[in-house]
Amino acid sequence: MHKAGLFLLFALPVAADPGFPYYTAQSIANSAANVAGYYTPNSFLSIYGQNLAYVTKPMSTDDIRAGQLPTVLEGTGVRVLINAIFADVYYVSPGQVNVLIPPSLTPGPATVQLVNDGLAGPAVTITLSASAPVLFQSDATTVVATHGNGPPVTAQQPAQRGEVVVLYATGLGATVPAAIPNQIPETAAWIADRADFRVALNGADVDPANIQYAGVTPGFAGLFQINVLLPGDAPDNPHIQIGYGSQLSPAGVILPLQ
Repeated sequence: MHKAGLFLLFALPVAADPGFPYYTAQSIANSAANVAGYYTPNSFLSIYGQNLAYVTKPMSTDDIRAGQLPTVLEGTGVRVLINAIFADVYYVSPGQVNVLIPPSLTPGPATVQLVNDGLAGPAVTITLSASAPVLFQSDATTVVATHGNGPPVTAQQPAQRGEVVVLYATGLGATVPAAIPNQIPETAAWIADRADFRVALNGADVDPANIQYAGVTPGFAGLFQINVLLPGDAPDNPHIQIGYGSQLSPAGVILPLQ
């Protein structure tokens, strides 16, 4: 879920200093749906550019020690600092690096800088929000979801009215208890702002009583899940968004439902 695959490469001008990492604020995106501007602590960030790494490597179990996430993948020498704090690194390649924004950061401007084997790229500025809800997508138009018993929701195996489905997201903001930097969560943790959280199908809110859980996915830092009971009158293949008030996840994606 956190490696390359869905992501689209940004077109960048040629780096001024060949060999040094090169990227811009405009070549950074939220990893879940490859969209710019959705940045918040404890959410996934992708940096696209040139000379970002000398190797291609996803995080493996060898990089995780005693439940602690790595700030550098073994054998890569790639680190990313966000406001001078090392981010957890999930994937590196010459053209793309995926990291988890440190949960200890606060909303406001944040400086991002990638260092590849001692060579520092530019310090660029992004803006962190208190939350930045984004649903993970299996393709450009479909969200990642599972049936309550585990199989993925697909066009061939769509969700059914009256069943519980699990949606996967990042950027849902603070949780209770709070996320611990560099640590894989072992237990569930509800989002802090439960009262304002919304799940909307074709723009109509699902009854809050049908949201059975919205919070951390145990065993996966930065990953949130929403367990929602689909209403009996849900429309076919609805456009789905999640979020708080008017701050919703990007539009234009559907949940396969028949």
